[in-house]
Amino acid sequence: MSEPAGGPAAQAADGPVRPGWAGRLAGVGYRAPERASFAERLVPAMPDGPGVTPAVVAPSLLLARFGVRLPAGLWNWLCRWAGWLGPLAVALFGGVLRFTNLGSPHAIIFDETYYAKDAYALWQGGYETNWPETANSQLLTPHQPIPYQSDPSFIVHPPVGKWIIGLGEQFFGLHPFGWRFMVAVLGTLSILMIARIGRRLFRSTLLGCVAGLLLSVDGLHFVMSRTSLLDLIVMFWILAAFGFLLIDRDHTRAKIARLLPDGPDALRAHRMRLGWRPYRLAAGVCVGLACSTKWSGMYVAAFFGLLTVFWDAGARRLAGARRPHWTATLRDGLPAFASIVVASVVVYISSWAGWLASSDVPGKGGYGRDWAAHRAGLSPEFVSLPVLGKVKMPFQVDMTWVPAALRSLWHYHGQMYDFNINLHSPHIYQSNPWSWLLLGRPVSFYYESPKLGISGCKANQCAAEVLAIGTPILWWAGLVALLYCLYRWALRRDWRAGAVLCGLGAGYLPWFEYQQRTIFLFYAVAFVPFLVLAVTMLIGAMIGPATATRERRTAGGVAAGALVLAVMWNFLYFFPLYTGQTIPWQDWNNRMWFTTWI
Repeated sequence: MSEPAGGPAAQAADGPVRPGWAGRLAGVGYRAPERASFAERLVPAMPDGPGVTPAVVAPSLLLARFGVRLPAGLWNWLCRWAGWLGPLAVALFGGVLRFTNLGSPHAIIFDETYYAKDAYALWQGGYETNWPETANSQLLTPHQPIPYQSDPSFIVHPPVGKWIIGLGEQFFGLHPFGWRFMVAVLGTLSILMIARIGRRLFRSTLLGCVAGLLLSVDGLHFVMSRTSLLDLIVMFWILAAFGFLLIDRDHTRAKIARLLPDGPDALRAHRMRLGWRPYRLAAGVCVGLACSTKWSGMYVAAFFGLLTVFWDAGARRLAGARRPHWTATLRDGLPAFASIVVASVVVYISSWAGWLASSDVPGKGGYGRDWAAHRAGLSPEFVSLPVLGKVKMPFQVDMTWVPAALRSLWHYHGQMYDFNINLHSPHIYQSNPWSWLLLGRPVSFYYESPKLGISGCKANQCAAEVLAIGTPILWWAGLVALLYCLYRWALRRDWRAGAVLCGLGAGYLPWFEYQQRTIFLFYAVAFVPFLVLAVTMLIGAMIGPATATRERRTAGGVAAGALVLAVMWNFLYFFPLYTGQTIPWQDWNNRMWFTTWI
């Protein structure tokens, strides 16, 4: 019996019926994107590069519109290596900015008075030492005497950052250029890293380069790249750890795709072991180096350790695991802990090698190195804990089996911890972390007010300042971008937004526990890369997907380009305040947009 007209057979011939909204969208030309394969959902293809870019690439329509025609071989090569050439070009731009007049101002600004000298002492004797009160003026004289002395000094931060600063001093001497050189190197490398990280995170070389460009013109990152403080070094290692975790994520998911060639399999997704993961271990080493520069890096170990386990859970869910979080905890939790936390601890203890190798004769080694000598090896009677404060232990344990050097190091750390949590001395430039994203209270690293004819002053009164403040338009756009990322993560389950928020939270949220402590806006440089990635993600949304209409992409591109140009103009406007240039006082005052900036 034949079916009536318009029955299932006719419907099958004409295509499936699209009820409701699907049909209406199809009526105006909407086409649902094709569903990606299992392997592509695990690891989306990179935008360009060897193995991805075809041997022959069609000529650029945009270049042709402007009458530019490149030789086919050159064009193919540029397209093939755009994923490196673009980030390198952006890093070169940022590096030129950072190294130009790096030794200016010729002064010891803000906390350089501690770290420049501590760095020199580490390279001389393996531990930090005291310096005479006249040391700063002596170091800045033309015929420089170096009043180094060997008596140990109490310090409150681990040594890795100071070892790095001291490397530049070994190359170029104990001068402003020398003690700022390595920080500028890391600042420049971080621009290259974020461009490559952005490319991998968003699968777009363009957005990767946008991220690098935005970081290169952020005022806080720029100032911290030209000042020998520890915080940019902490930022560098945090960003490096995040980059390694991203690479580990791609490699691990690619391995899952190879293990499951036929698609999701619940039993195999539960049982499979992901094996040796060197990139995650490299991330743990970087986290350890961040901790070994400043203790604020310890929170990164917790945030990134959870992040990599959640990523594994997401991969196992896609692979078909019925209880992916339980499976990830069971299979991947312990290896993640070993790669991130245990590796960090090993790196941290190793970073104290110079102090541990110094003499335990009183006054002949590092500060407190002799504490355990001829002392009973008992565990401490009181322990200082976060939130709880000083807690009395119910009993003491014989610890003579622990080497005296490590017992001395433990006691030294107790003193350092007590100092750090009890630092409440008022400071004119201290700020509360609630105000950081708004740039409520920047920090003046250096200020002079020369008169007419002095230090290049061409007005009755001038000002020369190095102000540690982010590029305002970038940071205020970052507030909108963070709201967008929260939306994408909470409501759209976008893992990229979650990754950006995790990195920002690791560098930002812990400071809310210490709101009564003396803290400063420039600590925020640790999460600036993630603020930049959030703005980059927002810019990607403004431009729109590749499948959008030309009109939509053009309008979005113009808006995104206007935002980037506004950020660059804003950086240029504040450039004299980032570099300590002498400008008329009225010009300086015009840049003080809020009274809290003075």
